[in-house]
Amino acid sequence: MIIAQSVIQIVILVLIVAGAVLAVWFKDLLSSVLALAAASLLVSLEFYILQAPDVAIAEAGIGAALTTAIYVIAIRRTRRKEEE
Repeated sequence: MIIAQSVIQIVILVLIVAGAVLAVWFKDLLSSVLALAAASLLVSLEFYILQAPDVAIAEAGIGAALTTAIYVIAIRRTRRKEEE
């Protein structure tokens, strides 16, 4: 049981790092924001697995939902350099 939980945690941590790397690697800003949102949701899942549900709810609500919404609104209100 402990080995399976450790493997799940390692997989989640690898996916968090992959999401962060993808956020930097993507050229499109919206894709980068979505990759960061996915990484944030995985971080909240990791907090839940570590038996910190209050922190997991805060991370999911603020880190994934609110921050992503603010980034998407900011991206929509700006113009691309190519459009000028």
